[in-house]
Amino acid sequence: MTMTTSYKQPNAQGYYGKFGGAYIPEMLHQNVEELRTRYLDIMYEAEFQKEFQQLLRDYVGRPTPLFLAERLSKEFGATIYLKREDLCHTGAHKINNTVGQILLAQRLGKKRIIAETGAGQHGVATATVCALKGMECIVYMGEKDIERQAPNVARMKMLGATVVPATSGSKTLKDATNEAIRDWINNPHDTHYIIGSVVGPHPYPDMVARFQSVISEEIRQQLKAKTGSELPTHVMACVGGGSNAAGAFYHFVDEPAVKIVAVEAAGHGVNTGMSAATTALGTPGILHGSKSLLMQTADGQVVEPHSISAGLDYPGIGPMHANLFDTHRGIFLSATDEQALAAAFHVAKTEGIIPALETAHAFAVIDQLKLSSTDVLVICLSGRGDKDLATYMNHM
Repeated sequence: MTMTTSYKQPNAQGYYGKFGGAYIPEMLHQNVEELRTRYLDIMYEAEFQKEFQQLLRDYVGRPTPLFLAERLSKEFGATIYLKREDLCHTGAHKINNTVGQILLAQRLGKKRIIAETGAGQHGVATATVCALKGMECIVYMGEKDIERQAPNVARMKMLGATVVPATSGSKTLKDATNEAIRDWINNPHDTHYIIGSVVGPHPYPDMVARFQSVISEEIRQQLKAKTGSELPTHVMACVGGGSNAAGAFYHFVDEPAVKIVAVEAAGHGVNTGMSAATTALGTPGILHGSKSLLMQTADGQVVEPHSISAGLDYPGIGPMHANLFDTHRGIFLSATDEQALAAAFHVAKTEGIIPALETAHAFAVIDQLKLSSTDVLVICLSGRGDKDLATYMNHM
């Protein structure tokens, strides 16, 4: 077994403990290898960092606030802060990564960008940075997700992107990812694939986590200013593939005093056959270029996931998170569709913030943490609920 020295970064082969690596068709070897050998050098050169930080500040609107949720704190008898990623340009954390990757693509000389999207937030964020930099943008999206996330589809088109429906399988995120990978195989030279989560072949999980790590970097600074300590007792985030969680956990995973809490989508219930709770149901396997935990049959066929939230409707989990689960470093909980809906309405009425359905899963399990008055919980509020209003209205 390949061990890592840190929970936040993989080893040279791209493994977090038992999970990670790059399992790719020969056709993609050149692309992935070019990325692997160059991403760190490009990301940490002074000129790149200068442009990246400037765009995060002036375009994305960072730092995002760390908000003390007074009424929720009172309700649960602890101090609860919300990291307001919903206030980023485009309405979610996804933009942190797309800004970083478009700058990387430019420096690699790529002219065409492809992406996959579930809830549409990553698609919007990719279309946004492509418009900003004048690049062609093709977004693959499951036909089912196109229906349930119509406002985001309209935004992508307005930003100049071509939205291509994935019509196979469950017609959701997994299928959109398959289509994007096919495109990349067919256009290896001029195309960069902006993966939206901490999934895919190495170096994607590490690269996306590094771009998103600005979330936990800011949390530490903001907590210090507010409480005198950089460390909360708990950091919590929802997990599908897991990019907002990776960003929120990044600068805390190597701090044993901080409890790491990941919340998955239980759908209709973990054992109903209509769920996306990967760590509860998954076994080690290979999906979309890396070894991780995934929901699969005994003979290795991927089991179709289900969640009311398009962004959590994925049958796998990023290798960084699989390692956190496998080593018991992270606490993995899940919330059903109904619990997430109830939590979304509750947070809206309690704090005046309408959260994305994804984030609502995290709010739904606060009571399971059994918090005490000395606990400080930071929840990554990964996105705003505008895109989910149709779903919310159906349940009013």
